[in-house]
Amino acid sequence: MLMSREEHAKAIDKAVFPGLQGGPHNQTTAAIAVALHEAGQPSFSSYAHSVVANAQALAEELLARGFDLVSGGTDNHLILMDLTPKDVPGKIAAKALDRAGIVVNYNTVPYDPRKPFDPSGIRIGTPSLTSRGLGTEHMTAVADWIDRGVTAAGLGDEAALSSIRAEVAELMSSYPAPGLTG
Repeated sequence: MLMSREEHAKAIDKAVFPGLQGGPHNQTTAAIAVALHEAGQPSFSSYAHSVVANAQALAEELLARGFDLVSGGTDNHLILMDLTPKDVPGKIAAKALDRAGIVVNYNTVPYDPRKPFDPSGIRIGTPSLTSRGLGTEHMTAVADWIDRGVTAAGLGDEAALSSIRAEVAELMSSYPAPGLTG
């Protein structure tokens, strides 16, 4: 969903349709309606601030562990990390972290020497952690798991990834995903 001032509406419409958007997709329209409803609730502001606070706490913990964050930190819900100094490609790290129970996206970084389908970085977001009820006090553990997971990815250490996965599962068992049952 794109929102803009009236003065930019025609340019945005021209850029989006028909090149980036096809016909009507009812599931997308329903999802937008749900998102707008949630964003209109008084509790949403508190939730949004918690998402950013979690991202900032996680970024600080990752910086303390020697990770190269593209912007030196974050002021939103995302962290973009360049793994070049760790000598672990982003795709390998992302797939290893997934096996460890941590979902991230592999992502290009500015001036990335690697190809887009095998980039140097990973992108981490905190909305799902926040939605589950985790707070800034949990970001030390998350950063530790990411650090250990990236190291294990570089070494091909599946046992370490399995160990991390068990730790992640243990904490997450106390913070179930909203709308899902055991």
